[in-house]
Amino acid sequence: MAAALKIDFVSDVSCPWCAIGLSSLEKALDNLGSEVRAELHFQPFELNPQMPPGGQDVTEHLTQKYGSTPEQQAASREAIRQRGADVGFTFRKEGRSRIYNTFNAHRLLHWAELEGAQAQRALKKELLKAYFTDGKSPEDIEVLAGAAGAAGLDAARAREILAGDEFAQEVREREQFYLQNGIHAVPAVIINERHLIQGGQPAEVFEQALRQLAAQAEAA
Repeated sequence: MAAALKIDFVSDVSCPWCAIGLSSLEKALDNLGSEVRAELHFQPFELNPQMPPGGQDVTEHLTQKYGSTPEQQAASREAIRQRGADVGFTFRKEGRSRIYNTFNAHRLLHWAELEGAQAQRALKKELLKAYFTDGKSPEDIEVLAGAAGAAGLDAARAREILAGDEFAQEVREREQFYLQNGIHAVPAVIINERHLIQGGQPAEVFEQALRQLAAQAEAA
């Protein structure tokens, strides 16, 4: 019998390592096949909660935040692009042009979870693709509604949510919960609400950890 694992994937849609981490995790779950029965939930984390409308130039932002040079950023961007390719995720070669506020994207993801785990997972992947592969703004209402539609959700309902403040309180409460429980970097992958796997790990690392935790769950 497959071991049941609850996986909380704490992340932001503007985090490249979150895109890599999710692709790696999915690859690991595919490799594990019937060994585990994974219940995947996407939890909100904002890398830049104070980002104003319109965002900020990515080079300027990374220089201010990390003190990195444009040359260092270009090298990092290429390394990330290659890591993505290794797990089947496509990053635009030219990278991102701007960093945006992602709070509305998290509100839609909260709604999607209420519609079902598969819907939320599909929306998460559409949002990551829109930003990192297609170069679209995760702040743009039509981009967000379009991602919802592409994920099989009701795009008109998505626009309705985005026009108001539905799920804002719920998202803020979840964000605070993870911050207060020591999550300050993403992706953070929490298994059965107890075990933490930090960062965009290779698929083999996720696979080994999940197999071990599944064995522990079965033995309990």
